[in-house]
Amino acid sequence: MQGIIDIAAANLLAPMVLFFALGFIASLVRSDLAIPEAIAKGISLYLVMAIGFKGGAEVAASGISLSLVLALIAGALLSTVIPFMAFMVLRFATGLSRIDAGAVAAHYGSISIVTFIAATQALNQFGIGYDGHMVAVAAVMEAPAILAGLLLATGLSRAGDTGGTGGGGLDRELLREIAVNGSILLLAGSFLIGCITGHDGLTMIAPFIVDPFKGVLCIFLLDMGLIAGRGFSRSGSKLDWRTIAFGLYMPLIGAAVGYLAASLTGMEPGSAALLMTLSASASYIAVPAAMRLALPEADPAISLTLSLAITFPFNLTLGIPLYVAIAGMAA
Repeated sequence: MQGIIDIAAANLLAPMVLFFALGFIASLVRSDLAIPEAIAKGISLYLVMAIGFKGGAEVAASGISLSLVLALIAGALLSTVIPFMAFMVLRFATGLSRIDAGAVAAHYGSISIVTFIAATQALNQFGIGYDGHMVAVAAVMEAPAILAGLLLATGLSRAGDTGGTGGGGLDRELLREIAVNGSILLLAGSFLIGCITGHDGLTMIAPFIVDPFKGVLCIFLLDMGLIAGRGFSRSGSKLDWRTIAFGLYMPLIGAAVGYLAASLTGMEPGSAALLMTLSASASYIAVPAAMRLALPEADPAISLTLSLAITFPFNLTLGIPLYVAIAGMAA
């Protein structure tokens, strides 16, 4: 138990999280600290590309196996299904608009790579093994969640506004817009390039996408903190107790669905705990970057405050120990 507490404390004091806190506080005290819009957009594109490429390189390194294929399918399905579950819960239990509910749902269908890393550290500390290709599963769980979130936020609302399909269907132009969305295209394309070029390709551009990643992530989260702080001051009334409660019970719903998928695919306890963690976590890197590009009318203060200020610390302190324990007991 002490080891888990130490890991939770170490992650909460990580530079990335503290830079988010700095940006959030700077906004609350009305500092003139700001990240230029063009730089912020460039950083978003960089992070999406790096995450996709490294995931593809990991698949190339681990090779193709049945367990890998099943894990990737499970991850993709979870990333598709969980946003719909989150969207329904949000629309039923909170007063969020369809646009904001869709954006939040995309965050909860995607994953937090820092939470994933914390879970691997916990497993290592307890001597519990897990499959190396779970990193690739984490990368696969980005694009479906973004696509599902955009479908929920823009597709259904557009159909509802126009009544064009009468049953909430989607027109071809909207599907094309979603399919060629810049963030999804960049993430999928980078993943494919990583698969093709493998370790050699990763080594070739490592000084660009590996070494600076955490530093760039600090700038990104500083900007996210600034945005979340400004939005919190402006839209604080939207975060009532029902919305805040969602950030605490939705991880448990995601973990339960993840555990079911792990059981059906025959995962070992360590990999099952990681899949539960991925399903329970919420994105604050790839999806905020994608939503910023594709769904600028959504309020990032809601999704970022939920994913980073509520769900993230919940998973680090209580969630991961719970997921590891459940996966171990069920083995």
